[in-house]
Order: sequence, then C-alpha cells, then structure tokens
Amino acid sequence: MAAGLLVTLYEYSPLFYIAVVFVCFLVTSGLVLGCFGLDVPVILRNSEETECSARVLKKQMRQVKNPFGLEIPYPAAASVTKGITLTPDCLEDCVLTCYWGCSVQKLHEALQKHVYCFRIKTPQALEDALYSEYLYRQQYFIKKNDKEEKYCQLPEDFGLVPRSRYPLVALLTLADEEDREIYDIIAMVAVIHIPDESYRLSCRILYQYLLLAQGQYHDLKQLFMSANSTMPSPRDTSPGERSADRSLLEKAGLAEDEPEMPEETNKDCVVCQNGAVNWVLLPCRHTCLCDGCIKYFQQCPMCRQFVQESFPLCSKKEQDEDESPRILQGVLPGRVF
Repeated sequence: MAAGLLVTLYEYSPLFYIAVVFVCFLVTSGLVLGCFGLDVPVILRNSEETECSARVLKKQMRQVKNPFGLEIPYPAAASVTKGITLTPDCLEDCVLTCYWGCSVQKLHEALQKHVYCFRIKTPQALEDALYSEYLYRQQYFIKKNDKEEKYCQLPEDFGLVPRSRYPLVALLTLADEEDREIYDIIAMVAVIHIPDESYRLSCRILYQYLLLAQGQYHDLKQLFMSANSTMPSPRDTSPGERSADRSLLEKAGLAEDEPEMPEETNKDCVVCQNGAVNWVLLPCRHTCLCDGCIKYFQQCPMCRQFVQESFPLCSKKEQDEDESPRILQGVLPGRVF
C-alpha cells in the first residue's frame, strides 16, 4: 500500500521522491557524524550524546606546597624615587633579597642555569648566576608567618634605573637548609615594574617564577575569575590611572583582553548560576564553570575559545570539607597546583 502511494506520488511529482531521499540522507549523515563527536546541529543529538562529545581532557595535576607569597600593598604609591613596600607571606623562615636594576638578559640566563647547571637555592647562587649584573641589593630576614611590610628604596644619590634593566627583582629563598630538603619549591623570583618619570605605568608584578629542587621553573599566570575580581580596589587606583595604564599596555603590546565581570560579587557558575565555580579552562584560563556544567562545553562560555584542557581548583572531597569561599591568585602560600 505504501509502495503504491509512493509510485503514485512519483508519477505525480518526481521532486517529492527526490526530497524524501535527500532528507533521509541528511538525518543519517547527522547521526553518523554525531557519534564521532563532530559539530552537527544539536537537534540531531540527544542529551547523552551531547555530554559525551563535549568532554575535554582533564589535565593531570601534581600537589606541590608553595611556601612563598609576595604582595604589593600600595602599588599607587610606589616609584623609583620613593621606593616600594612589599608584604611577604611565607610558611617557613625565608630570606627576601631585592635586586634593583637587574639585567634582563642575565636574569633569564640564570633561570636556564637553574635548569641545566646548578640549583638556585640561596641569594648567593642567584648572584653568581647573574655575574653581579645588578645595581643595588637589599636583604631582609622573614620569620615564619610574618606579614610585616618591608620597605625597599634606592639610595637618594643613586639616580634612575636604566630601562634596559628590570627595575626590581625580588627573590624569596628558604632560610634553613633542612626546609630546602622538605619542599619541592625552593625559591621564587618576582619581576616587579616600578614607574619613573619616563614610564608611568603603575607598579605591578610582571612575572613570577617558581624554582623547583628538581631543576624546573614555572611561570605563574593569573586566572580570570568570573567574580571577586583581583584587580586593585578603587582607593588604590583611580579610573583615570587605570585608563592610562591600559593605554600604555596597548602601546607596549602587553595588554590582554579583559574578561567581562558580572555585577554581583558571587562565585556562582556563569551558566547555571547555582554551582560553585571550580574549573579552570585552558588555554584561556577563564575560571567560570562548576562541576556540573564543565562536561557540556567544548568552548569557553566567556570568550568562545576552544578548550584544550581543564583542571579543578579543588576536589569534591575538599569542597565538602571546606565550604568557605576560595580565591586562587597565581599560587598562594600553601596552595597546590
């Protein structure tokens, strides 16, 4: 009966038969492509297929305790002539060594020597690797869990730091030799920009390097949180200064696209607005998804960049044990990465 109907329709209009065959071909092709995870209209896939095809690789992480922390409490007040205030936050007794006018080339050569030649565990080791290519040095002893502010300043008759050098390089090392045997991270190098009359970009940490006892070093990068911005507060930096800083960064080719920040200062997932933010997407470093929503996305919901890998800030067990808010800024003292 059906065959007779199709024959009748074919005799009446051959285009109808061709259209039916074409639609069947499209549906079959969509189902086959969907099984291989290729991008096909969502209407051709059920929710289970969507979840499976949208999974991204979970980056394997290794727990390492970071004994060092360093902050700039008053960035707007820092300058080459007036000096800078640093606030260390260390889990063990440490030594803070500040190198003014450190050679850019020699510093990066020293980091490579840490990998291939010898380990930079002490200030003297770094100075040997730098061949003393710095202009002035200051050193402070930091007691365990001591957050006292340390004021660093060049001598009044010193003059300006040449722009061929980093204005300030801060080195944190463990004071006790026994602690160097316990921790995988044995030193932290922070490259700090300090404004002067010729370059007024506000004070900030440009780079942070963690030096491991095994010979590796890692460049810390800031995560883009969906809420609770880590930018300086309005009382530290005025809107005019922020606009000027942005313009200078763009001219220097160092500006990054700023992620859109929601008005509310919560830590809810940007998709479901319910779960706690826990997943970091790579390579864009947006931290905006909860445990429930991460499995549905191949592209970042903030910037639409394709996600190559992802990793959680904390495991489900850690979330259950501690429900207090957490913010990860680089790698804080005692944090893991």
